[in-house]
Amino acid sequence: MKVLAIGAHFDDVELGCGGTLARHARAGDDVYVYVATVSGFANHYNQTVRSSEVALAEAREAMKVLGVKELICGQFKTLEVEFIDALNVEILRIVEQKKIDLVLSHWPNDIHHDHQAVGRASIHGCRHVPRQLLYRSNWYHSTADFRGNFYVDITETWDAKKLAIQAHASELARTGNRWIRFFENEAENAGQRIGVHYAEVFEVLKWLE
Repeated sequence: MKVLAIGAHFDDVELGCGGTLARHARAGDDVYVYVATVSGFANHYNQTVRSSEVALAEAREAMKVLGVKELICGQFKTLEVEFIDALNVEILRIVEQKKIDLVLSHWPNDIHHDHQAVGRASIHGCRHVPRQLLYRSNWYHSTADFRGNFYVDITETWDAKKLAIQAHASELARTGNRWIRFFENEAENAGQRIGVHYAEVFEVLKWLE
């Protein structure tokens, strides 16, 4: 199986579906990750919070941990991503060139502007892919309900997901390590609902058997 995870920034797929990606990699599937932005950004005082170079270096380390075959880097600017044809076409080309069977992408109702745009573009660009699941990589509330109805047991790959998140040292320093506590709690809660220790939950967009 050829799996493609799509994220707006370096760290999104690790948070949203890192355990699932590691599970696919361990099963021998070809796992690709496409990240739309350069991922460096400044705050509202125009002070650099994270450089693009640091973000890329951390992402490459995270991909090694998860067993990702190839990290594909877009060049869109962080916090300026729009639902435009250039993004749609870039995703479509990857899907066709890699002959993707399964896509994991942003839930398009996320409150983060970049996440929304990349989520919408993923639905559009992956319209011919037979299986697509939507993940959340944010801890903020939206006006829409995330209808998590597809679970993946990541009990055996939680440690890989945690290490991949920890590879983003610059972001962990900014968030005070709250990412680890929050997403481990989410994985435990999802696992509790289906009788395993840790799980990731997705909203099914489509699933062809």
